Amino acid sequence: MRQRCVGAVIADGAGRILLIRRGHPPGEGLWSVPGGRVEPGETDAEAVVREVREETGLAVAVGALLGSVVREGPGATYDIFDYAATPAGGTLRAGDDAADAAWFAVPELDGLPMTPGLVDALTEWGALP
Repeated sequence: MRQRCVGAVIADGAGRILLIRRGHPPGEGLWSVPGGRVEPGETDAEAVVREVREETGLAVAVGALLGSVVREGPGATYDIFDYAATPAGGTLRAGDDAADAAWFAVPELDGLPMTPGLVDALTEWGALP
């Protein structure tokens, strides 16, 4: 089964990127960009806004598509489309299936347990602040 998913690459004015620590499989315990499955009838942009709000408490303005990856998961293949997004309000807090949410400077990413291939993809797309 194929599942369309979205992710949000959110940078702040201080050159940090917002990550969530996944609270459930796939990738439980790993840090990643906020995101998840696109629900039936939803556009990618609507899914990005909903997922970011659910996982981080923040409202965002969705920008350009940065890139996409395909990841194999338990019982599904995930087609993940990552978009640039800009904070537009709200208060940061971990919610929904996120165990934590925090801003990180790019040098701090090296020490984090991250979703496999995430930093490589963001680097390739020129998406890191």
